[in-house]
Amino acid sequence: MMDHKYDTAVQIKDLPTDAPAFRPLPQPRWPYPYRLDIAAVLGKDAELLQEKMSFHMLGDTGSLRHSDFQSLVANTLNDQSNKILTENKSPAFLYHLGDIVYNHGEASAYPKQFLQPYENYEAPIFAIPGNHDGDVNPESAISYNSLEPFMEVFCGAERRTIEFGEGSKRQSMMQPNVYWTLETPLARFIGLYSNIPKHGWIGEEQREWFIEELRYAKQHAAEQAIMVCIHHAPFSADTNHGSSKPMIDFLEEAFIAADMKPDAVFSGHVHNYQRFSRIYTDGATVPFVVAGAGGYSILHSVAEIDDPWFETLQVENGAVRLEAFCEDRYGFLKMAVEKTRAGLTLFGEYYTIPQDAIGKEKVEPELFERFEFPLSRP
Repeated sequence: MMDHKYDTAVQIKDLPTDAPAFRPLPQPRWPYPYRLDIAAVLGKDAELLQEKMSFHMLGDTGSLRHSDFQSLVANTLNDQSNKILTENKSPAFLYHLGDIVYNHGEASAYPKQFLQPYENYEAPIFAIPGNHDGDVNPESAISYNSLEPFMEVFCGAERRTIEFGEGSKRQSMMQPNVYWTLETPLARFIGLYSNIPKHGWIGEEQREWFIEELRYAKQHAAEQAIMVCIHHAPFSADTNHGSSKPMIDFLEEAFIAADMKPDAVFSGHVHNYQRFSRIYTDGATVPFVVAGAGGYSILHSVAEIDDPWFETLQVENGAVRLEAFCEDRYGFLKMAVEKTRAGLTLFGEYYTIPQDAIGKEKVEPELFERFEFPLSRP
């Protein structure tokens, strides 16, 4: 940590309340409760994930403006992904944390900003939408509804050729809804959709679903880690967004209602890397990880203590500590869940792309930090 930077989450001073601008959600493609077993996608290879499973995570990979690092990040992930799961060394999938395309979620943006860069990523790619994915371009010559292109790429009854894919070999995913749960042998990924306002918005129907998913996950906590994924970062120390009080309130209230906290919370939206510890008064510690440096042309800085526009975020029932951050390089997470004698353990590695990588034929990612969390169970 730099001694002139914040070591906790911040909020913008005198922040006005978000205007109630949000987009109606599309109809789910699968019945409630919107769960997808990874075996439906991986087939028999899902059996290889019983003892250890690794996976990629990142957000904000799209960019309407030119970004050399958009392709550099994608190419690095492509190199790490292959079909050899037998040794359990390659990531089983990529979980995208939203803002796949900019500036609006148009079908025409997907080939250049997502399908072409990740054409050679061999493993499945799952996603939750970001605010830009859900927005609608008022000047578009083609009329479309919010998240309609996202649904074509990620949601469906079966995998199929993407209609506007411009010849891409990547088939659509078969997610049941824009908020949904991915079930794997070692972890449950509860994905939320926080709509388009700057600091997010979640309606009552999704709130009730989320609480029920936490309660259901609690029943399986002995054998599965519980991951919550949400695009808008609840805790942040950056100077562009700051923390999202609406998302903090939403999550904390849901944790109380379900009588269950997740093992980790992952977000994008903020274009950097930050790892927080949310320390509760009951002794529980939940990591909140921001991984939004996936390729967008502008990165976000962490606020300095003497910045007059920001102040420390006050939290109830404990504290929040910023453990690590990277504000000047693009990168991605390589996560793993492993079954050990002591129980489940969550491992994390954050890799960055060297700043001098532009123009080089071969780019080797640099390990920024490694962390692990033994998952305590009653």
